[in-house]
Amino acid sequence: MTSSGFIKDTYAASRLLSFSTSSLFFSLDYSRQILYQIENPNGFSLNALMRACNQRNSPQSCLLLYKLIPRSDSFPDNYTYPIVMEACSLRLSAIEGRMVHTHVVKLSFDADVYAVNNLIRMYSACGRLEDARVVFDNSPVLDLVSWNTILASYVGIGDVEESTRLFGRMTEKNVIASNSMIALFGKTNLVDDARELFDEMPERDVVTWTAIITCYEQNGKFDEALEVFVRMHKEGILMDEVVMVSVLSACAQVASRVGELIHGLVTKIGVGTYVNLSNALINFYASCGNVDSAKLLFDLAMSGHYADQISCNSMIAGYSKCGLLLEAKDVFDKISSKDLVSWSTMISGYCKHDRFSEALSLFQEMQVGEIKPDATTLVSAVKACAHLFALEQGKWIHAYIKKHRFHVNVFLGTSLVDMYMKLGCVDTALEVFNELEEKGISTWNANIMGLAMNGLVNEAFEKFSEMEKFGVVPNEITFVGVLGACRHVGLVNEGRRYFNSMMHVYNIEPNIEHYGCMVDLFGRAGLLKEAEELIESMPMAPDVATWGALLGACKKHGDSEIGERVGRRLIELEPQHDGFHILLSNIYASNKKWDELRDVRGKMKQKGVIKVPGCSMIESDGIIHEFLAGDNSHPRMKEIEIMLEEIAIKLKAEGYVPNTSDVAFDIDEEEKESSVYRHSEKIAIAFGLISISTLVPIRIAKNLRICSDCHASAKIISKAFQREIVVRDRHRFHHFKDGVCSCQEYW
Repeated sequence: MTSSGFIKDTYAASRLLSFSTSSLFFSLDYSRQILYQIENPNGFSLNALMRACNQRNSPQSCLLLYKLIPRSDSFPDNYTYPIVMEACSLRLSAIEGRMVHTHVVKLSFDADVYAVNNLIRMYSACGRLEDARVVFDNSPVLDLVSWNTILASYVGIGDVEESTRLFGRMTEKNVIASNSMIALFGKTNLVDDARELFDEMPERDVVTWTAIITCYEQNGKFDEALEVFVRMHKEGILMDEVVMVSVLSACAQVASRVGELIHGLVTKIGVGTYVNLSNALINFYASCGNVDSAKLLFDLAMSGHYADQISCNSMIAGYSKCGLLLEAKDVFDKISSKDLVSWSTMISGYCKHDRFSEALSLFQEMQVGEIKPDATTLVSAVKACAHLFALEQGKWIHAYIKKHRFHVNVFLGTSLVDMYMKLGCVDTALEVFNELEEKGISTWNANIMGLAMNGLVNEAFEKFSEMEKFGVVPNEITFVGVLGACRHVGLVNEGRRYFNSMMHVYNIEPNIEHYGCMVDLFGRAGLLKEAEELIESMPMAPDVATWGALLGACKKHGDSEIGERVGRRLIELEPQHDGFHILLSNIYASNKKWDELRDVRGKMKQKGVIKVPGCSMIESDGIIHEFLAGDNSHPRMKEIEIMLEEIAIKLKAEGYVPNTSDVAFDIDEEEKESSVYRHSEKIAIAFGLISISTLVPIRIAKNLRICSDCHASAKIISKAFQREIVVRDRHRFHHFKDGVCSCQEYW
């Protein structure tokens, strides 16, 4: 055409330009060269090239053409301005949009409803809803698209009030507008309004059904979502990918077999390779604990090259939920570019299965990369610090939160309060609590339970009263904390009062945990008969923890009659529980019933019951050190041995005599003394004395209850070495200072 001169023919050239702009085989530069060869380009050619600029994500080129090409009789026309306004929308440029609006008015295109609708859409896209509303209100011509466009703008910003007002003014409420309103109601928790509108609609399309199902799913009404889906299926409505994804999301929450029906439909219509659907199916099976089916789909997606980051994250979550952490880590390690969800899911998985060391290690590894944690990741990291007794690392995470100005929501705030309470830093925990803008019932519960655990019982009761003054209604967990406070100091009458108020004042039916607290309270106070009677009168079957509390009380108060009976019953209920065997054998030992003791120990060996060794953790310079009873493996063991000898000398100088009553076997006293000197908490205290500054307390966490001898020793050591020692055992805190313990000898 160029060589023959036909390129000068405007009509012929416009056909050629139309082909080049609509075909991806040609670049925009090629189409521009064609345009520049046309002597008198018409409006059709110019509009075609500008439209192509927008379609190929080059709106700036569209606006440049509009500015540079001189005006003619055929340009611009009523097709030009919608294209130019779309370019302004894509660039989110309200300034250029306003200039184009001026041209529209000047050339009298503002009476064209197509141009008006695009002006409304352009201003809305640029965040100038007030200007969009002015165009809408002042336009002499409006059609259904105009109403749908302005309504969609208000729906987009979540303005329920104005959206409802506009929807009410519409003379013809079409399906598109109704769908927008259902979606808005769903996002703003107005589920009943959404359902009412859905039921009133004379005509519905697949988007309508999808909107109401998504509305239920977003608001946690999963059964209702599935009910609507079943009805949709019965009415023969053709389903698309979006509705299937929403239904699968609901199925994942309630483990519904409807998800398998969806899988069958997906297979039948052949859309299994759609990435979103594939991911939703993987998530469904993984969430329901069917990791074999999830893995099968995941492997298919990987081999078919339609798996993505979400597919991998869903598999990590599924494996983690089922405790298959090695498999989860294997998928995690194979992801070349991990996102925040990958890290957060893996860290959370470790925490859920008490693999706190791995969780904290992975969180530290995450810090090396460019991925920044979110509140969910930080909650897991803080939880890991609390369980590992890692105060320095917990403080670092708290400082990180402050430095990066994270929004401390209820979950993160509660985790921080809980962490500091579990690390024995009560003052810091209270500071965090008082600074929180958002406090939920869980936050108050963490405070009350933490104060009780640290022996500050009166303060725990005060927080309970303060909570009520703030209008926060206590729940079951609150009373576990309050009753726990009573049992830590033996407040039997107060415990009875709180227990009775649960039912008669707060209408809370006591559960097994509340009864367990009361049994422990009675047992510690020596009211063993009353404790046993309470167990027998419980409206539910007592669990092993409740019986175990009574057995421990029998050991403490030397009641061999009840103790032997309860101990034998517990061993029948939990034949693999090492603690019950040991408590019963200790009861036999205290009564010098060596034959019965050997019988219990023999059964332990016969059944393969392994005694959980005492383990104590201590943090020094941000590193967690673990010590087992009789441990010799630590690299600084020689220094620890020297310190243990120094401790023994000072203990004897204070008149200390080892308490060997908890050593069950009938061995000689010298060997018993040697045994108690090698308890894990004593080794940890010795390490703390040589490695931790005298300005800070020695903090130790033990997996078992502290024994009588270690408790007595820690009191003397705190006085002899002028050091504050904090020990968190399985049940509570012991703050040792100047020869006194915070538990006041009631533990």
